[in-house]
Amino acid sequence: MSRVLIVGAGIAGDALAVLLDRAGWDVTVVEIAPGPRSGGQTVDLRGDSREVLDRLGLLDAALAATVEQRGLAWIDERGRRRAEMPVEAFGGAGFVSREELLRADLARLLHDAAGPRTRYRFGDTVTGLTETVRGVRVEFRRHAPEDYDLVVGADGAHSLVRRLVLGPEECFRRPLGLAHAWFTLRETPATPSLDGWFLMLNLPGSRVVEARPGRAGEQEVGFTFPATSLPPRGDAEARFAVLERTFVGEGWRTAELLAAARVADDFALDTYDQIHADRWSRGRVVLLGDSAWCASPLSGLGTALALRGAATLADALGREVPADVAGALAGYESAMRPVVERAQAMYPGRVRSYAPRTRWGITAMTGVMRLVQRGPFAAFLTRRAGDYGRAPEATPAPPGR
Repeated sequence: MSRVLIVGAGIAGDALAVLLDRAGWDVTVVEIAPGPRSGGQTVDLRGDSREVLDRLGLLDAALAATVEQRGLAWIDERGRRRAEMPVEAFGGAGFVSREELLRADLARLLHDAAGPRTRYRFGDTVTGLTETVRGVRVEFRRHAPEDYDLVVGADGAHSLVRRLVLGPEECFRRPLGLAHAWFTLRETPATPSLDGWFLMLNLPGSRVVEARPGRAGEQEVGFTFPATSLPPRGDAEARFAVLERTFVGEGWRTAELLAAARVADDFALDTYDQIHADRWSRGRVVLLGDSAWCASPLSGLGTALALRGAATLADALGREVPADVAGALAGYESAMRPVVERAQAMYPGRVRSYAPRTRWGITAMTGVMRLVQRGPFAAFLTRRAGDYGRAPEATPAPPGR
């Protein structure tokens, strides 16, 4: 039986684990977090995401876990609506889907679908990878070294596996100039209702405040602002201070949401980046998902790419380690690279339309959002929207996804 080590228990890694287990592989998943990750915003179930989940037999469960969605509304500092895009826009292919679920719930479904040949090791990670005649010798932080036929790095945009086999992150990271904080707010009786709407406040200086529906009694909150670097991850106080300096004194619910950030148990802050690598494998080590090709949340296609990439890699590998490993991995890359390049391209002006720099830019952006939902513009975009969520098409994507 062929042995595979998957580094990273995210969407891509867990989906691959399910597929390879069903194909007959012995699967180990190692994850640096102490347990399944609970954070993350919502993802929709259109296009590739829907198709791969159907293949996995998880689509019905995913649909049962969706959260209420009525659409996206752009608001001003007093909470008044500048523009809105309901879920029915463009034949259901607008920025927000009627069928969305929290990323944490999708991760839970994938994790729970693990088969009998899959084992998880939480609270650990790899520290060394050495190619051998028969596979890869892997050194762990907490476990004794082991040998595997194949190692898959699915450990995100800041991938340790990528650094070990291809080089330092700065060789592959392309900043988009923005940082994004996200967390879950637990509602109280005083918390204003969203009534199913994703509300977005754009502020001058490319700043954005967001609140969108989550599970019952919860709201998913986001703050976006210009940044190419951030305080160290271990310095929580410095990170909160950056957020508070950037948004202090602003309107709508900003003060309330800043206070909620400090008590959230899933607070996260990172830069919006893309990962561009001219190769995704070396020997018997291969990258998958954001480790290989992060398109950034602004593409709106991160989950679709992760699921499609997992299915494509599983199909390339088959039921056991291929006799021609290099050929199988090259086939996976040749199938996915055009898909990734289209997704990374996004559409012209994507970053500026999401976070305009000036009040005039905000006014223009919201005016365009109203205009494109009318008359011939709406008819044209509805015709073009049939493949929304399919990674091969670089279609307009929901902001902050």
